[in-house]
Amino acid sequence: MKYLFCILFLLFSSIKHYAQDFSDYFQNKTLRIDYLFTGNAKQQFIVLDELSQLPTWAGRRQHLAELPLEGNGQIIVRDLITKKCIYKTSFSSLFQEWLSTEEAQEVAKGFENTFLIPYPKKAIEVEIILLNAQKEIMTSLKHTVQPNDILIHQRGITHIPNHRYLVQNGNEKECIDVAILAEGYTANEMETFYDDAQKACESLFSHEPFHSMKHKFNVVAVASPSADSGVSVPRDNQWKQTAVNSHFDTFYSERYLTTSRVKAIHNILSGIPYEHIIILANTNVYGGGGIYNSYTLTTAHHPMFQPVVVHEFGHSFAGLADEYFYEEDIMNDTYPLNIEPWEQNITTRVNFSSKWEDMLTPNTPIPTPVNKRDKYPIGVYEGAAYSFKGIYRSSYDCRMKTNEYPEFCPVCQRAIQRLINFYVP
Repeated sequence: MKYLFCILFLLFSSIKHYAQDFSDYFQNKTLRIDYLFTGNAKQQFIVLDELSQLPTWAGRRQHLAELPLEGNGQIIVRDLITKKCIYKTSFSSLFQEWLSTEEAQEVAKGFENTFLIPYPKKAIEVEIILLNAQKEIMTSLKHTVQPNDILIHQRGITHIPNHRYLVQNGNEKECIDVAILAEGYTANEMETFYDDAQKACESLFSHEPFHSMKHKFNVVAVASPSADSGVSVPRDNQWKQTAVNSHFDTFYSERYLTTSRVKAIHNILSGIPYEHIIILANTNVYGGGGIYNSYTLTTAHHPMFQPVVVHEFGHSFAGLADEYFYEEDIMNDTYPLNIEPWEQNITTRVNFSSKWEDMLTPNTPIPTPVNKRDKYPIGVYEGAAYSFKGIYRSSYDCRMKTNEYPEFCPVCQRAIQRLINFYVP
């Protein structure tokens, strides 16, 4: 009995410590930080743009000083006086993708980036860093935030956009909050948007592990009317006035649909608790994009809409890499072969033990021959992340490789499950 009492006391103490850990440093509000990432392939800069306060905090309340994934960039929040790390998060950015283009060799540009952190009780130091493909720091910025700064813009108090909850399993403290945003839908097309959002939601939760962990999510569809119906297609000289100014032909890639107007996304969502963002574009043109801890953007009326939105959410939510490749090796410098990628579903075998080595059956051949795929559903198959050679995936096929494949492979499923448990206990 005494032993049982001690166990219960320690358990209660740990729960109490967990509960106090967040409240020791943070209020139940969100600090939104807007940055500009600027420069070119030779030199990069980070510029602080604006600070905003949002009414509630919808992010994690555990593992505050741990990274969910390494990412291509990181934000570290420290108590200003003690320099203790009190919060960390990671991300990728469209700017860093752009740096690998030919255009970045010749011209400098600026890209909007917005990040959410819990609102501090006391002054904090925020450090943001951008990493290159070799995991070296390209550039960084440190700045302080005083929580009582009168120039912090209070948002989401007087204006809350029209919205409908598609999945609601608890409050923002208990669940991962996903917002689905309308892009290129006029005010008269909002019912079409809500129908499309429902289809996206159903598609996402038809896949494991989202299906079995659905109780850990809230999903809200947010109406954001556009002046024009549809989205911009520059190659056809079609330019639309839409809610977040998305367009195809990003980096002159025909199917790459993105927006660089990130602040517009967050301005629309200011009165809604949210962590992760899916944007549905009102068009039947095929395309999309997903950026880790930024957003998923995909077309809603192409026949492949439902598998594509799940694939892109694999990028933006779980930081999964593309597993398809080109035999011409046209992007073989995207992932240096002397570095282990941070994405959990690909490997260069530099540090394979940190990936899915523990999931292999005994005597699995490495690399795993394609003609043995039926015998080894989990293996080390060469060809992934756009490269034909030197980068490996775990299964012959997966939702992160082809739209036709009906599910995430076991390695991707485990990566997603781990991340969900990281955010919500």
